Amino acid sequence: MADGGSINEAARQLRLSKSTVSERLTELEYACGTKLLSRNSRQLVLTDDGAAFLERARRIVAETNDAKEDLARRRGDVSGPMRIAVPRAFGDLHLGPILYDFMNRYPEVTVTAEFDDRISDLSSSFDAIVRIAPTPLPKRETEQLTISRRTLVAAPSYLDLYGRPETVGALERHRAIRYMERGPDDWTFKGDLERVVARVSPRLRVTSCFAMRDAAIAGLGIAWLPTFHSYQAIKVGSLEILDIGVDPDVTPVTIAYHHGHGPPKRLRALIDHLKLSFGDPPYWDDQLIVSHGAQLT
Repeated sequence: MADGGSINEAARQLRLSKSTVSERLTELEYACGTKLLSRNSRQLVLTDDGAAFLERARRIVAETNDAKEDLARRRGDVSGPMRIAVPRAFGDLHLGPILYDFMNRYPEVTVTAEFDDRISDLSSSFDAIVRIAPTPLPKRETEQLTISRRTLVAAPSYLDLYGRPETVGALERHRAIRYMERGPDDWTFKGDLERVVARVSPRLRVTSCFAMRDAAIAGLGIAWLPTFHSYQAIKVGSLEILDIGVDPDVTPVTIAYHHGHGPPKRLRALIDHLKLSFGDPPYWDDQLIVSHGAQLT
C-alpha cells in the first residue's frame, strides 16, 4: 500500500480482495497499537510511525531473504519464487517463451510474471522489472539484456500508392499510424548534430503496437515500430523498412533488481538465460541486419 498509494493497488498486486487487504491493515495497526497509514480523499499516506515501521519491516524481509539465499547458495540450488514485471507485448512475443524454457530447465523455480505496461517502475513488490527505457531506475541495480531498435515501416501497397519518403521532411506529407499518448503528433529522430522532428498527420491512433503493426500491414500508413514487433512482417515482405537518412532509434532492454550483494542465484540464472537467448544482436534483428544493414546500423 505504501508503494501503490491505495488499497486497490495493493489488492491487485497481492491478488487479494480489497476487503481482505483492508482487514489485514486494520489488524496490523491494532497489533502495533498505532496508525500506520492516513487516508485522504485520493490516496494512503504513511504516518511517521508507519514510515518507521516500514523501514524496519523491509530490513527484516531483506535479511530473511538473504538468509534463504545463503542456504540456497550453500546447496548450489537454483530454486525458489520470483516475481517479475515485463512490458506486455515484449513479454507476449519474446520474454515469455524464453521464460518457459528457463522454467523447464530449473523445475524448482516458481515465477509470477506480470505482463503489463501500467506497472510502476518504483514498485518494490517485484524481484525484477524488465524495462525498455533509456535511463536506469533509481535505487536499483540494472543490467542490459539486449537492445530494441525502432524503425519506420509501411506496406508495399501503401508505398506504391503514396510513394517512398526519403527525408524526415517528406514524412509530413504521409499518413501516420501513431501510438496514442499525450503531446504533439510528431516523430523525433536522431540527426547528425541534433534531434530532428517530423510533424505528422495520424490517420489512426491506437494504444497497441500489435494494432499499429497490423494497420501498417493493411496499408493504412507509416508506423514507427520496434523491430521486435515488425521483424516477421519485414522478413516475409508484408512491411518495408524506410530509409529517410537518420539512424534507427535504439533503446536498451534492461532488467532492474534490488540493491544488495548481487541478484539471488535464481535471478542470476534467469538473467544469464535471457541474455544468451536474446543474442547480440538480438535474434529478431539478426536476419534484418543482413538484408537491411544500412537502415539498421
